[in-house]
Amino acid sequence: MSVFRRTVLAAAMAAAAVALPAAVAPAPPAAAALPTAAVALGDSFISGEGAGAYAPVVDVNGVAQGFPGWSAANANAYFCHRSPNASLFRAELPGIAARFNLACSGGQPYDIANASATRAKGRQVAAQLDQLRAVAQTHDIDLVLVGLGSNNSSFTFGSVAEKCANRFIADAWTGWWEFWAYLGGPVEQKPCSDADLGTAAQFSAATAETTAALRQLLTTLDQVDADGQHRVVFQDYTNPLPYELDQSYWSEDSRDDTRDKFRALGAERYAAGCPIHRASLAPGQRFSQGLGTLVSSVRGTLAAEFPTDDLVYLNVQRAFDGARLCESAGSPANALATPIRLMDGPTGVFVTSLSGYDKLDIQRIANACGTYFQTCQESWHPSAAGHQVLGRCLSGAAATGARSVSCVRAPDGTVSVG
Repeated sequence: MSVFRRTVLAAAMAAAAVALPAAVAPAPPAAAALPTAAVALGDSFISGEGAGAYAPVVDVNGVAQGFPGWSAANANAYFCHRSPNASLFRAELPGIAARFNLACSGGQPYDIANASATRAKGRQVAAQLDQLRAVAQTHDIDLVLVGLGSNNSSFTFGSVAEKCANRFIADAWTGWWEFWAYLGGPVEQKPCSDADLGTAAQFSAATAETTAALRQLLTTLDQVDADGQHRVVFQDYTNPLPYELDQSYWSEDSRDDTRDKFRALGAERYAAGCPIHRASLAPGQRFSQGLGTLVSSVRGTLAAEFPTDDLVYLNVQRAFDGARLCESAGSPANALATPIRLMDGPTGVFVTSLSGYDKLDIQRIANACGTYFQTCQESWHPSAAGHQVLGRCLSGAAATGARSVSCVRAPDGTVSVG
């Protein structure tokens, strides 16, 4: 019961005591405690993208949308990809009676207080705060897991991943003199740099945007939570790719990725789930670390503004140590992240090998991802096994007395939070 409700009830009882003799004053009914709930908000790393078995999602019109087909508009609510295998459902959360996944793949700070459908490339779902208010009518919200920052008006995880993977594939299949092979003109073939992923100015803008959205979340929680007691866990991101590829993926047919045209190596890395230049790996790691700094900074700012709120920063950047794509031979089967996978049109059949394809085949397959993003949007996200690990991270963050914790995977596969 909130402080506001207790105050109103006390005033009403005092008025009744004055108006009625003590002998006939009715006893106030006992307020039934609402069942407790944990709620997930944010983007794809929280919704369960990559974990499969996606549940129907209620759209902005109140209609539950199941799988609409591979050629449907990507704006369909179903493509929020809310999975029952997401970390929220894998975590051990003693005392929690129900769990609600309100996150949406591709979610941006804008979507917290506004219907995603009202922005470019948004999905047909209501504002996440409106969905949260609906949960609060029937449940006492005790835990909120939020993941936000990788998508914003400056950059998105999907566009960053697409940029770096496309450059590698173009470099592997097309010589510098063959720009004519792509009807739109030359295709960038250089490894990604830090500036290609996110500049300092873009990170600054994204931090401000994310802070404003989560300020609205905390304000709303303080208004609607039944007893005013809740923990908010701010989770950052884990990179699906390693600091360095296993040496078995460095070259093929005596060609590495620093020379012109290396189709066999390109096909090998695509099959393993890591179509990327080795030179792009370090900027990618710095980008992930930048996202961690963003999330930590947002948590710190809001902790100062909401000093009585229970806010915890959960760092998961090392949660997949030793089990990233191409970190060891045998990828992607031994990785905790999903490989990049494309379709040759909205067929429902993933292309697992690019061997034997020519450059125009590659262009056609890549274009299918752009036209029907749902055919490739699972790429480079935590798998069901990865979300199982992130669930263990969340279990630790839900129980900790610290304000900031890191979740780390040891070489033997054990996961610790501290």
